Amino acid sequence: MKNEPLVIERTYDAPVGKVWAALTDPEKMKQWYFDLPDFKPEVGTMFTFEAGSETKQYLHECIVTKSIENKIIAYTWRYPEVEGNSEVSFELFEDGSKTRLVLTHTGLETFPQTGDYARENFVGGWTHFTVALDNFLAK
Repeated sequence: MKNEPLVIERTYDAPVGKVWAALTDPEKMKQWYFDLPDFKPEVGTMFTFEAGSETKQYLHECIVTKSIENKIIAYTWRYPEVEGNSEVSFELFEDGSKTRLVLTHTGLETFPQTGDYARENFVGGWTHFTVALDNFLAK
């Protein structure tokens, strides 16, 4: 169980192209996710951002590892101040006029298993963002 990836599945009442744009267009992303001005859905693109709690912000360093339009976007997810490397992927599946998202975050066990790096914090964070994406798509 400890080394299992974190997987969240959710179906959105939106066509796959609209969900893809929300996941890959920096102008749309900053409305529900993070402000990532350097992000491009192209393999090899490096981007950074700071996020965290009210009391502590963490630098995130990411590199796009996979990008197939309307299918999957994946990138590394690491913190330079601690050991560990992980990868997050957003995989899309057409379901009629709806879209099923499978969000997978692997490598969480490589981070310290305490405090803000604990698995349950990632579960809470990704749950928050999948709900925020639903709210954004409903606009």
